[in-house]
Amino acid sequence: LFMLLPGEKIQWTKEDVPIITASDTKINDKYLTGEVRIVTEQARYPLDTITGMVSSGKYNLMPTFQRRHRWDNEKKSRLIESFIMNVPIPPIFLYEVEFSQYEVMDGLQRLSTICDFYADRFTLTGLKLWPELNGKKYSELPEMVRQGIDRRYLSSIILLQESAKTPEKAQEMKQLVFERINSGGVKLEAQETRNALYNGSMNQLCTKLSRDKYLCALFGIPNIETLDLFEEEQDFTYDSETVEKELENNRLYRSMYDVELVLRFFAMRNLEGYQNQFSDFLDKYLIYANEFGSETLSELSNIFETTISFAFQLFGKYAFYLWRCRKTQNGLKWGWYERPTTTVYDPLMVVLSEISPQKEKLLDKSKKIREDIKLFYQENYGVFEGRNSNRSDIEKRIALYRNFMKNYIED
Repeated sequence: LFMLLPGEKIQWTKEDVPIITASDTKINDKYLTGEVRIVTEQARYPLDTITGMVSSGKYNLMPTFQRRHRWDNEKKSRLIESFIMNVPIPPIFLYEVEFSQYEVMDGLQRLSTICDFYADRFTLTGLKLWPELNGKKYSELPEMVRQGIDRRYLSSIILLQESAKTPEKAQEMKQLVFERINSGGVKLEAQETRNALYNGSMNQLCTKLSRDKYLCALFGIPNIETLDLFEEEQDFTYDSETVEKELENNRLYRSMYDVELVLRFFAMRNLEGYQNQFSDFLDKYLIYANEFGSETLSELSNIFETTISFAFQLFGKYAFYLWRCRKTQNGLKWGWYERPTTTVYDPLMVVLSEISPQKEKLLDKSKKIREDIKLFYQENYGVFEGRNSNRSDIEKRIALYRNFMKNYIED
């Protein structure tokens, strides 16, 4: 079994929310001193100046707590239609990192859409009140409509540097505001929330490793580096622009679930901390793991990269698929599930990381292992086919994979 790294062992403690009592006088003093108060100012930008503003280098559109691009052309078109109709648009939120240098806390989609529209990067589609404009780009609009759009403004609320006394307080404040202003609208996915609230060294490592070519290949996430892994199956070639467009439409990438997949692997190494909800367990683990030292994080990075490449080499593209039973008109039929599942990924990655020192011995038997794993799933189908993912279910699956692999190591 694997041994935890010296700096990796977490001492799990139950964290209670402290009850703080204070007199009205102390509360009033805290308010008057502005201990927890945000300093803001407001600004308005003509739409036809947004492109120059964004390209000036003074605006960071993708700070660490931001979500990835999520709007499709229809949603972008609705924003433009709102400008045509002069519908009030919510302000964007900026944080002043340095004087005249800003991070976009909220408004990435609006800014990106405006820039794309003025650059003719998409055509209007799905408009209900202005259907006559569907299929047109900015440069193709009638002159009066273009001029009308150019006269519109985008408002902003700027959080000034004075809001935080230290870089640490600034990060806490930005994450707090990001959570509050995103409590409505498009619901944040679990990993998007973690990325905003618990950003740190472990979160950044998970984000980096989420672009690993083997992880992307096994979960169908666009990555130009995966091409060489499936050369015999490809009858076309990618370019970087195509990959970027496909990433915008990839569900796992857009929701940052690819980052969660990496986090899940690391969290499984401290599974005893999983007590109640799995999402809460990942939250708590990330908070602790952000305090790991750089040497521990570097070793964990190597372990993940070794394990995920081992999974691909040993099982191929079906590494995390479940061999399952389906009812058909001709009776029961066994076959691979149509996509990878964490029911397989979580426990299998744990076991593969444990036995990676035996990698070469197992790869020599990969053909037999790939065939035998089908019977393994058939015999243990009741353990794997359910959606249950509590701690005992995961531990049971880990034990089954250990016994399965043990046969080929000892043979």
